[in-house]
Amino acid sequence: MGLFGSIGKKATHLCPCGFYNHPEKECTCAPGAVHKYLNKISGPLLDRIDLQVEVTPVPFSELSAQKNGEPSAAIRERVIQARAIQMERYKNNTAVYCNAQMNSRQLKEVCVLNMAGQTLLKTAMNKLNLSARAYDRILKVSRTIADLAGSECILQEHVAEAITYRNLDREGWGA
Repeated sequence: MGLFGSIGKKATHLCPCGFYNHPEKECTCAPGAVHKYLNKISGPLLDRIDLQVEVTPVPFSELSAQKNGEPSAAIRERVIQARAIQMERYKNNTAVYCNAQMNSRQLKEVCVLNMAGQTLLKTAMNKLNLSARAYDRILKVSRTIADLAGSECILQEHVAEAITYRNLDREGWGA
């Protein structure tokens, strides 16, 4: 399968054996092998991926547990409402219909952060050594999270959530 499961999904295992950070199985890779393996993915490529989330296998006991999560219909309705907000926002621009398509000028107009959000993003940029492209991606994802929450403003918690979706940008990931 290689580093990426498929080009479209941008899925990856975090090590050659596939068990790095597995909750029940031990990684059999040699020391340093995980870091070397992960370094095959270039920074510029990672910058172009909006959502970078490490997902570990879910144990059967959790899969089979009877939990009352949010119904799919409610999630679908929230997504429809967020898309409607974005369609309205970009109605005068035929080249843009969603937040992901914003250019730099639109980003400055649409993704205004309050002081708390700015401080949080500045701290993350410095501590995680994020690129300018990652900054733009975080703002776009923050705007989408705010839209899903029905919020006109991007709040600090929206920025925080967007930052958590940049898992692979973190310096030394897999080390």
